[in-house]
Amino acid sequence: MRTNNRLLKWLLISIGLLCTGLGIIGIFVPLLPTTPFLLLAAACFARSSERFHTWLIEHNHLGPMISGYLDGSGIPLRAKRIAITLVWLTLGSSTLLLVKPIWAQGLLLLLAIGITWYLWQLPVRTETR
Repeated sequence: MRTNNRLLKWLLISIGLLCTGLGIIGIFVPLLPTTPFLLLAAACFARSSERFHTWLIEHNHLGPMISGYLDGSGIPLRAKRIAITLVWLTLGSSTLLLVKPIWAQGLLLLLAIGITWYLWQLPVRTETR
């Protein structure tokens, strides 16, 4: 559903463009996630600009990264494994090495478990796109 509020529309477009830029940077920078930024950009554009949303979804390089998730056909098993591994490497190391309060460590572990559960539930796309 698109918004009719002009300020909200431009805010969503700005966030979508920022997330698209971060997603593109994430293609080249290890540990900077690409797909979550592109999914957030797609969500922002879906609510603010049909033109930007169509551009992102139909983009030759960016579109295939998110189309399987958006159309419900799933994500490749390799992508699922990499995502879960990176979640545990980053949140696990942060929990053990950087975060001192026990409540914050518990929160990070719960977050890692929640993200892992969510990713595990996503369907696996078998065909190659």
